[in-house]
Amino acid sequence: MNNRRNGLFRNSLFYIVIFLLVMGVIYFFQGNNSSSQSQEIQSSEFIQQLKENNVKNFSVQPSGGVYKVTGEYRKAQKTKTQTGFTLGGNTSSKVTSFSTAMLQNNSSVSEVTRYARDHNVKMNTKPEESSGFWVNLLVYVLPLLAFIFFFYMMMGQAGQGGGNGKVMNFGKSKAKPTDSKENKVRFTDVAGEEEEKQELVEVVEFLKDPRKFVSLGARIPSGVLLEGPPGTGKTLLAKAVAGEAGVPFYSISGSDFVEMFVGVGASRVRDLFDQAKKNAPSIIFIDEIDAVGRQRGAGMGGGHDEREQTLNQLLVEMDGFTGNEGVIVMAATNRSDVLDPALLRPGRFDRKILVGRPDVNGREAILKVHSRNKPLANDVDLKEIAKQTPGFVGADLENLLNEGALLAARRNKTQIDASDIDEAEDRVIAGPAKRNRVISKKERETVAYHEAGHTIVGLVLNDARVVHKVTIVPRGRAGGYAIMLPREDQMLMSKRDAKEQMAGLMGGRTAEELIFHSESSGASNDFEQATQIARAMVTQYGMSEKIGTVALENATSQEAAAYGQAPTYSQETAAAIDEEVRRLTNEAHETARKILSEHREQHKIIAEALLKYETLDEKQILSLYNTGKMPDTKQDSEFPSEKAATFEQSKRELERREAERQAKIQEKTENKDQDSDVTKSDSEKDQKPDQSNSDKGDSNQPHADDQSDHSDDGED
Repeated sequence: MNNRRNGLFRNSLFYIVIFLLVMGVIYFFQGNNSSSQSQEIQSSEFIQQLKENNVKNFSVQPSGGVYKVTGEYRKAQKTKTQTGFTLGGNTSSKVTSFSTAMLQNNSSVSEVTRYARDHNVKMNTKPEESSGFWVNLLVYVLPLLAFIFFFYMMMGQAGQGGGNGKVMNFGKSKAKPTDSKENKVRFTDVAGEEEEKQELVEVVEFLKDPRKFVSLGARIPSGVLLEGPPGTGKTLLAKAVAGEAGVPFYSISGSDFVEMFVGVGASRVRDLFDQAKKNAPSIIFIDEIDAVGRQRGAGMGGGHDEREQTLNQLLVEMDGFTGNEGVIVMAATNRSDVLDPALLRPGRFDRKILVGRPDVNGREAILKVHSRNKPLANDVDLKEIAKQTPGFVGADLENLLNEGALLAARRNKTQIDASDIDEAEDRVIAGPAKRNRVISKKERETVAYHEAGHTIVGLVLNDARVVHKVTIVPRGRAGGYAIMLPREDQMLMSKRDAKEQMAGLMGGRTAEELIFHSESSGASNDFEQATQIARAMVTQYGMSEKIGTVALENATSQEAAAYGQAPTYSQETAAAIDEEVRRLTNEAHETARKILSEHREQHKIIAEALLKYETLDEKQILSLYNTGKMPDTKQDSEFPSEKAATFEQSKRELERREAERQAKIQEKTENKDQDSDVTKSDSEKDQKPDQSNSDKGDSNQPHADDQSDHSDDGED
């Protein structure tokens, strides 16, 4: 309450000072203007000036029991005036007009009239103004109010970044309690993360029934940190906790704490926890906490860095001297390695939940959740899709099904079938197909033999990975690609698996060397991936006999190297690492060369099939490798519009297919109408015997068709 009163007092004082300054400026300018143009004089001086013939003209107007007289001098008069902003006191100026007030008595009026008539001074009379007060109010007060309003709006716009658009609310937190009625996310909407959900279920149960835990002496974790790669569902889990708990849920991003004003972040942290404590039990969720929770001492401002001050206040609020009863803090980040150790200690973030990439069962469960409102055809197998998407997270799988739905709508389908999902996988992995790209014959042959080289090496070295698809259709930056999937989800990679992957990557360049006796730039990405695997084997996994079982690099050291910092090992060790990486890549190159030399015939068959069909799936690849022939399946695309070279051709193809579909619908409708008409006429004929019998007395000439139709009536 004291803080609120102090804030109100400070706000009032601020507005009072601004008002006085504005009034002073207006008074100053009005004083200067009046001193240079008009002068307020006494009535006796007015009569004296009129008597001396110094008045050119004047007007008399009744106003509040006196006569208000305003007029002009024949010549400018020198006068001494005093202004409130002049330290010397008096200033000399010239005035050309005057104003005065005169009593309403006969003697004064007659005297003024006589002097004016003697000197031929023009005298004018005006009626008394009934609204003089309101006119003065509009003239003087209204501009002032408009100026104050404009100034207030300008300050409000400047303060919007600091808190709800108000001037003095920079330090107020913008987090508001989430309405539980609007949040429809529950734990059933989160799939593939059963262990993570179980950890958070305890938090929800404690908020609903704390006695169950307190009776056993248990203390609920005061903080829960969700860490994991992007797209794994950390924010979705927090929304599910908010939907299940039914308690006030304050959600804010880490970047919302820090502004351009010093001390704003710490003030917002205090305000956020004050709100949460007043509504305890409650939950605070801070998304992307690494924006304010990075390790201290790494900023440019040292200990007085604004971000570090915000972090210090957050540490105190989570577990400080005053305690933090009834408030559970949840946070999400994908960079837990850069967080301050004081933030991760027990008592602050007691529980750290790793929300990792889902396994094959988790991916299948996620696909089931995202396919609830999508009509899938019978040939769509979600379990098979889960096997074909290793490494995909929840966001990728949702995007995959959404792309499939968009493709099915583009193809005028009512259901999403397997071909739509297959095309959607290619679009998500490599981007949309660029079939209108102009490619020379030689370059097309190079790409075909390059991808066939990857395929052959992958088929021979198939202990860990299986060739799923190969294509020479350009997508994204790739002229073609071969997809090799692991036989099963792997948490570990052996030395043999790493060497097989490197040999498969080297298959493309090796095929170019054997077939065309030249090299192209198409293998640059293959070399990059192979070098990364080889370097990880040497510096992280200890798979080099020469270097030994030492860890020379990690994620932190790689990030430091990106900023130009020197590595922690010597130059001799760096040279040895480079030599080992080169040795491993050369061994992979020789392995690929040996395999392709032994399988030249299969290599040529697959390359020629790629030139003819452009894309081969797993079944077709195995058939070509084993028998040299394509399986007996139809290869023509069902959707010619996707082979169009330009947008106009694609549009015309879609319009043609739409016209055909509408014509079929109209034909079916007409056939249905004809069938209904025939059925109706048959029913009418069945009803006519009774009518003809009843009309026999009235008509002696029944219709011929009636006689033929009812020829059996007499026999009955």
